[in-house]
Amino acid sequence: MLRFLTAGESHGQTLVAIVEGVPAGLSIDFDAVTRELRRRQGGYGRGRRMAIESDRADAVSGIRRGVTTGAPIALLIPNKDWENWQRTMQLEAGPATAAGADRPAVTRPRPGHADLAGAVKYGHEDMRDVLERASARETAARVAVGALARQILRHVDAEIASHVVSVGEVGLPDPLGVSFDDVRGIAPDAPLHCVDAALERRMIAEIDRAREAGDTIGGSFEVIAHHVPPGLGSYVQWDRKLDGRLAQAVMSIPAIKAVGIGRGPMAASLAGSRLHDEIVPHAGLPRASGLPVDRPTNNAGGLEGGVTNGEDVRVSGYMKPIATLMKPLRSVDLATMTASPATVERSDVCAVPAAAVVAEAMVAIVLADAALEKFGGDSIGEFCDAWTAFQRRVVTRFARR
Repeated sequence: MLRFLTAGESHGQTLVAIVEGVPAGLSIDFDAVTRELRRRQGGYGRGRRMAIESDRADAVSGIRRGVTTGAPIALLIPNKDWENWQRTMQLEAGPATAAGADRPAVTRPRPGHADLAGAVKYGHEDMRDVLERASARETAARVAVGALARQILRHVDAEIASHVVSVGEVGLPDPLGVSFDDVRGIAPDAPLHCVDAALERRMIAEIDRAREAGDTIGGSFEVIAHHVPPGLGSYVQWDRKLDGRLAQAVMSIPAIKAVGIGRGPMAASLAGSRLHDEIVPHAGLPRASGLPVDRPTNNAGGLEGGVTNGEDVRVSGYMKPIATLMKPLRSVDLATMTASPATVERSDVCAVPAAAVVAEAMVAIVLADAALEKFGGDSIGEFCDAWTAFQRRVVTRFARR
């Protein structure tokens, strides 16, 4: 019900996102969209590109006087660096006439990047046609879409945050011990957005060592969605299971090689008696979910059987080191078929905090889609009415017991 497409290249004129399925009548906070885009640009270990760009999203359709109309929304995110790449990235056929450098063809694929596989798939001889679209620059458009999805989720009281769990071999011993409030308490200017300041300093040292060695370094992060309504998703078909949809969305982020829900891979090593979250009667004020039960643990990450269960939804992503190394790995020049060092492109040393912000956006999009699927409505008023009625039914149902 909520879907989007993106277009654009890393050094092209602009990134484009087209979003369909946003209900009519949703008031859009454009400053909030800009804040999310700026968050994506931050984090210790980023490269020079982030000093050039100052991302903003310009809406060109689907919104009138700050309110959605129900029509598709188109967002444009200009690339400031386009000024330096117009000649290389010229769209029209014929001799290059634009300003900027005319860069040579990319013929030496980078191990770990889409360069070689993309060239084989599409038949490109100049692998710039691959790397420009496979670049993580595309994720700026996803973050803009995710900022709209967050504004839908606000109407069901859901919030989303993330934190960096590890960089290289330095990491938190028990990420599930970190609460949503802990994450919201991290200072906005924290270099890596980690809940443990001492551990964060060790992570920074790891990034510095990688930079000095001309290397790159990966890590992991966790996205926590708070106050997610119970009953989103479904167990009746494989493609409707919400954990599968979340995993696909986060795995689609460049450089993500694994995704976990709740305990994730550790679930395989625990006995059932230690893993499964017991259900006990709730005592005290009514819960936001309306369910009259508590779960002392949340190893399942808020999902059971592909359906949200009223607990926080917790999704982890595991990011490999970025493929561009300042001291390049061995490769082959496909123009001459001779051994050669891989191409070097301007890049980051570590982008785990940025990937976490992108993952927040992807989780927001999937959860907003699932909420629209559950509660329906072509306008935000209908959506909210259905959500209110659902809450009333849940409370009434259990009150009768």
